[in-house]
Amino acid sequence: MTHTLIKLKIFILIKRLAGNRLGSQLLRQDPAKIISNYARTVTLKSTPATAAIQEGHDERNMRLGRPQSPHLTIYRPQLTAMLSISHRATGIMLAGYIVLFSAAAVYLECPLEYYIEQLKCAEIGAGNIFFVKFLLAFPLTYHFWNGIRHLLWDLGKFLTIREVYATGWTMLAIATASAVALSGMS
Repeated sequence: MTHTLIKLKIFILIKRLAGNRLGSQLLRQDPAKIISNYARTVTLKSTPATAAIQEGHDERNMRLGRPQSPHLTIYRPQLTAMLSISHRATGIMLAGYIVLFSAAAVYLECPLEYYIEQLKCAEIGAGNIFFVKFLLAFPLTYHFWNGIRHLLWDLGKFLTIREVYATGWTMLAIATASAVALSGMS
């Protein structure tokens, strides 16, 4: 492209951007004067690219003199964080239950009810059976009631700090009571 063609294109662009009212005033002026007033020349200097330094996060922070972040060791565990972590953990446990009981149903010779009946006949003791039932039931009740709590948050309810803590303690009490009730069933 020639230099005058570039100037003409810039002039047309300025006229379009300025609109009809200002554009008609611009047309009366010399295009070279308009370009010198509204468009400035730019000179680019090329430099060769430098190779990126291959270093890890810690090495980069040490090179830049950044302090090490103290992480979890300085913080007191908070109810909200513990409930969030345990919600994920109970979800993982429930997925493990599904895999374990599905594999047992497929690979064991007798139905699952047979093995449950064998445990009852083994005279392990009512307290031990209750404890095992509780360990199996609590992840289910905890995940269920905490999921309801999350659904209430999705509706915009109980979102202040005080309400989050109150619903957390209430959910723990209801989940524990539900697990005890399920464990007591025969």
